[in-house]
Amino acid sequence: MIAVFAQAGMAVVRSEVSAWLKKDDDPDFDPCSNRALTHFLDGLIVQSRGKREGEQPEPDYYSINNNIVLMKLKIALNLKADEVLSVIESSGPTLSKHELSAFLRRPGHRQYRQCKDQVLRNFLRGISQWHRGAASPVPGGKWPDR
Repeated sequence: MIAVFAQAGMAVVRSEVSAWLKKDDDPDFDPCSNRALTHFLDGLIVQSRGKREGEQPEPDYYSINNNIVLMKLKIALNLKADEVLSVIESSGPTLSKHELSAFLRRPGHRQYRQCKDQVLRNFLRGISQWHRGAASPVPGGKWPDR
């Protein structure tokens, strides 16, 4: 994880990462800031897809929300819409392509819809199940290399 943060230009130490990963009832727990989360997601994208050519965009630490987290994870894992829907469906209720599309639009768009915590939680749970060795919910069993 320290290397992922470094990909996005943020230096972190093991104790910080350890504190972020503890359960919230642990006395050593420290919540992850928006800045750190943004850097981690950007580093994950750089690690899996490579750096963008040209000038690097400045991260927006203040506008991070469930929609942005879902979109950045989709990009980092190189998933198509059908694959994201399958992952969400593997651990929760089904979504339509139109609902997913509304989550991935810009906030000013008239079809934009706020991604609820439960949708992001189901996506993260599906990713976690895959990472821990469960069968791939993605059609055809295709997942990025673990």
